Amino acid sequence: MTDLQMGLIGFGGVAVLGVLAYNKWQERKHRKMAEKLLSARQTDVLLDEPGSASGGGLANEGAPPGDLERIEPLLRAHPDELREPDASAETQETASDAGAAAPAGRSASHAEAAAAAAAVASPTPAAGDRAEARDSPAPLCVLSPKIDYIAAIQVVEPIAGYRIREAQRATLTRLSKAVHWIGHNEDSHAWEPILEDSEHEYRHIRVGAQLVDRKGPLADRELSVFKVAMQEMATELMGLVELPAREQALQLAAQLDDFCAGVDIQIGVNVISQGQVFAGTKLRALAESTGMVMDSAGRFARCDDSGNVLYVLVNQEADEFSAESMKTLSTHGVTFLLDVPRVANGDRVLTQMFDLARRFAEALNGALVDDNRRPLSEAALDPIRQQVTQFQAAMAARELPAGGALAQRLFS
Repeated sequence: MTDLQMGLIGFGGVAVLGVLAYNKWQERKHRKMAEKLLSARQTDVLLDEPGSASGGGLANEGAPPGDLERIEPLLRAHPDELREPDASAETQETASDAGAAAPAGRSASHAEAAAAAAAVASPTPAAGDRAEARDSPAPLCVLSPKIDYIAAIQVVEPIAGYRIREAQRATLTRLSKAVHWIGHNEDSHAWEPILEDSEHEYRHIRVGAQLVDRKGPLADRELSVFKVAMQEMATELMGLVELPAREQALQLAAQLDDFCAGVDIQIGVNVISQGQVFAGTKLRALAESTGMVMDSAGRFARCDDSGNVLYVLVNQEADEFSAESMKTLSTHGVTFLLDVPRVANGDRVLTQMFDLARRFAEALNGALVDDNRRPLSEAALDPIRQQVTQFQAAMAARELPAGGALAQRLFS
C-alpha cells in the first residue's frame, strides 16, 4: 500500500468523524430549540381571552328570543343576494310578508356554545420567551377567537413579513373564507397586521381563518386544508404551531352561523313614481344635496364621519347608478336600504333613512310604499324600530355589537 493510499484513507476517516460530529451538534441544537419553544408560558391574550375558559361572551346569549313576534309586514329583510343560492331558506328574513315570524333562537345550548368557544380560543399553550407577545392587546378587528380559527406560530429566528405571507399562499387561496395575519412587533410591543410587502421581522405570528360570513360557516374540508397549510408553514419557517381542536371549531362555526342568520336582515323603503318617471339627473342632485355619494357598487351611500355606510340608495330597475349613466337614466322607483347588523344605533338610523325617503318622495312627486306597494306611514315604523333594537341587543349580548369591526367582517 502506497503512502498516497494511506493518506487518502486517513483523510476519509477524518471526514467521516467530522460529519458525525456535525450531525451530533445539529441534533443538540434543535433539541434545545424544541425544549425552548415547548416550555410553559402564561396566558396569551389573543388565544386565551379573559373568560374564554368558560366561553366568555361567546355563549352568553343565543339568537334573539324565540317568542319575538314578527311585526314588520311592510319592509323587506335580507334579500337573496346576501347569501349564496344554496343557503337554507330558513336563514333568510322576509319582512315584506305580513305576520311573518321573527328568527328564533337556534337549538344549540349555551353550554355547548361555551365549550366550543373555549376550545377554539384556548388551544394547548405553546412557548413564548417574550412577555410582550402575550400581554399586549391584539387588534380584534383583524383577528378574534370569537369568529376566527387561529393558528399560533412561533419561530426561533425572526422572519420578514413578506416571507411569512408568501408561505403556503397557493394553498390558502383555495379557501372561500378570509384569512388574516398579525405579528408581534417587538419594537412597539404590540400586535399589528402583517402586510404583503412588509420587511419587518416577526417571531410571534397569528394566522386566522374566518369561521363564518354571509355565505355560511367554514366547511370541514376547508378547515382541514387550513390546518395542513399551517403545519407545513411552521415546518418551512423552522417553528412550531398551536392549533385549536377541530371538532369544537366546527361546532362553534355552525352555532355562530345560526345566530348570524337569525339577526341578518335588511330593511327597505321604496319611493315609486306616480306616472312620470324619475330622471337620473334629478336623483343625483337630490342624493348629493343630502350628503350621499356614489360608490363603485352602482349606488348612492350615506356614511358617518368615520366612513362607515349607514344606508344606501339603489335603483329598482336593472341599471346601476354611475356618473355617466345618470345623464340619461330614468327609473320608475328607487329603494333605500338599511343593513341592520352592519350599522350601530339601527333604530335611529332607520328614522333618519325614513325621513330622507319621505323628502325624496315629496321632491320627486312620488309615493312612499312598502314592498307590496301599500302606502308606508310613520306609524308603521314603530314595531320595526323595536325589532331592530331587539336584534342589535342580541348582537351586543353576544359581544358582536352591530356596526362593530367583528360584525362588519361577519356580515360581508
